[in-house]
Amino acid sequence: MKILLAEDDSLLSEGLSQSLRQAGYAVDCMFKGSDTDTALTTMNYDILILDLGLPKMSGLEVLRRLRARGNNMPVLILTAADSVEQRVQGLDAGADDYMAKPFDLKELEARVRALARRGTGGGASIWKHGPLTFDQVGRIAYINDDMLDLSAREVGLLEVLLQRVGRLVSKEQFVDHLCEWGEEVSNNAIEVYIHRLRKKIEVNGVRIATVRGLGYCLEKFVEKETSANS
Repeated sequence: MKILLAEDDSLLSEGLSQSLRQAGYAVDCMFKGSDTDTALTTMNYDILILDLGLPKMSGLEVLRRLRARGNNMPVLILTAADSVEQRVQGLDAGADDYMAKPFDLKELEARVRALARRGTGGGASIWKHGPLTFDQVGRIAYINDDMLDLSAREVGLLEVLLQRVGRLVSKEQFVDHLCEWGEEVSNNAIEVYIHRLRKKIEVNGVRIATVRGLGYCLEKFVEKETSANS
């Protein structure tokens, strides 16, 4: 999952981005409203964390432009100003949630997880695919009752595949969803990550299919029928 963090306080931005990366998210950071607006028109993100007091273009204007383009991605507003009037302005402009500074990092991460669930249709945070279970909140996967030892990149790949069961995901789409601005990840690297993920999850009917030259697909799980001996 990919987050755009728009915050002009460099220390706060660094601390937030590190915390979110440790939680398994890819994070791009912007410090100006104009740059944030440009990023939102050229890149795909799952969540926007937006400071209202951005230079060059206010966060409120960034949000209005985002919604005017028909983009409904979840938006969490951060601001040092916590008047009722400003909260109403932000929510009326299209924000999904609102946090006043200072805030607790654990609460922010919990709100990000809630927005992530809302962004994928508001469904349950536990996804099941045959013997495979993925906890979107804890970002932990199990085969039957055995927890899998997955890297942050493998967790990201699995999440993308589970969101698109039965549909093709290209290598470029993986890069777009998992990698940060300026991060160099080659198609060969995606192949390596997929190979490692396969070794850990491809049991009891769970299968990642390769469509040569196009990408990968987590096949729909079909229970194997067992016949009784007569």
